[in-house]
Amino acid sequence: MGFGEYRGGPPSSRNRPKAKLKDVSVKRILQLFRHYWGQLIVIVGLALFAAVIGLIPPLVMKEIIDKAIPQRDMKLLAEMAALMVVLPLLSGVLGVWQNHLNSKVTQGVIRDLGQTLFHNLQRQSMAFFTEARSGEIVQRITGDVQAVQGVVTSLVVSSITQIVIVMTTLTILFALDWKLAIIAVLILPLFMLPVKKVSKVRKELRMETQKVRSDITAQLSENFGISGALLTRIFGRERQQETEFTTMNHKVMDLELRLNLVGRWFGMATNTLGPLGTAIIYMYGGYSIISGNMTIGAVVAFAAYLGRLYMPVATLLNLQVEFATALGVFQRIFEYQDMVPDVMDRENARPLKDVAGRVAYKQVSFAYKPGQYALRDITFDAQPGEMVALVGPSGAGKSTLIGMIARLYDPTSGVVEVDGVNVRDVQLASLRAQIAYVTQESFLFHATIGDNLRFAREDATREELEAACRQAYIHDFIVSLPEGYDTMVGERGHRLSGGERQRIAIARAILKRPRILILDEATSHLDSESESYVQAALEELMQGRTTLVIAHRLSTVLAANHILVIEAGSVVERGTHSELLALEGLYARLYSTQFAKSAEE
Repeated sequence: MGFGEYRGGPPSSRNRPKAKLKDVSVKRILQLFRHYWGQLIVIVGLALFAAVIGLIPPLVMKEIIDKAIPQRDMKLLAEMAALMVVLPLLSGVLGVWQNHLNSKVTQGVIRDLGQTLFHNLQRQSMAFFTEARSGEIVQRITGDVQAVQGVVTSLVVSSITQIVIVMTTLTILFALDWKLAIIAVLILPLFMLPVKKVSKVRKELRMETQKVRSDITAQLSENFGISGALLTRIFGRERQQETEFTTMNHKVMDLELRLNLVGRWFGMATNTLGPLGTAIIYMYGGYSIISGNMTIGAVVAFAAYLGRLYMPVATLLNLQVEFATALGVFQRIFEYQDMVPDVMDRENARPLKDVAGRVAYKQVSFAYKPGQYALRDITFDAQPGEMVALVGPSGAGKSTLIGMIARLYDPTSGVVEVDGVNVRDVQLASLRAQIAYVTQESFLFHATIGDNLRFAREDATREELEAACRQAYIHDFIVSLPEGYDTMVGERGHRLSGGERQRIAIARAILKRPRILILDEATSHLDSESESYVQAALEELMQGRTTLVIAHRLSTVLAANHILVIEAGSVVERGTHSELLALEGLYARLYSTQFAKSAEE
């Protein structure tokens, strides 16, 4: 079983607490803006200035209707007409500036949110990645973050703008006529009636939509990866997968339509209330004009201001609905943001220096569920320069065991030591800098050969790359390619053969210059000629370095200083090749069925 095949994890990974809706508060979302308060203050200032400018046009209309026209004052009429042109122009310039700042703040918050999610995911142990689907992870860090972009903009920036408009408009309405102002305000509670119900429905629909989108992303990631695409074609399951995709695609469409329909009904309800308020104002204002208590200009100006009152109120209520809708998405984002890594540096962890490479396991046990042990009470040590081979049936826990050296997993109990120091007491980066491993399924990124090699050491020179590749017997092949070390390897390296990928992975391990090597039978995918070359290179590399290897071939077993036979998570036999054969136990049976075959080759 390779590192990527681990099926369990420590209890903390399976029972990791999830973010609750109570964690998704306005206060927490406002914390996303903590680095942008200066820009927000400027935005508030611009909004206030624009709101004041927006208050002037109705007063200009009032002056034209009540003074300029009745008094035949052409100068006043020209001045008022000029203001009606200048004010919208000035307001437009301010709007462009404010919109730019809005976008700058929003994109900054979205960038920061994505960055923190990526950073926290990078800190998670392998147990998390063996449980999560890659498509689900991608959806949360991209799709979910983008899904809240509008809310991020609206919650702070738009809400501030609309509140400023409402407050300034209310002030001037009461200044014009307090009785009409009270009538206008009495309409406002009607706007709030549908909010609670609409918010609840839209939140549930949005959560369901994002979940289905995650399923789609996960399916696409699996179906169109090299391995998934190959498997699909071999077994002829294209139609089944297309049917599954069609079902999920239709479900997303239906959910989005329902979301849109609920929003439209809410918009229709709020848009109806504005004209209702205006009609009441005109009725009362018309009565006041007939009674001689108001001028026509005052009523027209008042009615114009109603739009600046009701529209922002409707917008604010819509923001509340949108915020409630986005709570489910924020919950998904904060769930990943709040995850505590199972494996992390302890406080005051010290760097691991001058490593000799002595490895010791002391009564190590590992359970991925309480009471269900994958490994139990394993003790052994390896001195610098020694090779310890692990053999046993598939699924016995060998890969999980050797992964503990690099703290890919931490033991449930017991201690793993390097040079007598508990690996939990040293900095992860310094520990892993001393370790390299090559698995049966060597992974290469969709990049050039040179970039894949430099993944081990970013500062490696071209000469060092070539030296490592010569040692792994892959240099001649690389330089025979038209683009040499600049050749793109394709997704997961599938433009190369299995043996070529394996030798590049070995060269990458050589380039790291580790003190400890972990080999999951690194030569198992090579042909006989390549294996002999690479085996010789590995033997040279292993000199003075500790090597732990999961063995499937007799040559590896014979070269080992110690052999551990693992079955059902426990060491059932240990010794040298000859000693274990003499026991006539599990090792002897494995030898006769597995290793003896390689001896005949």
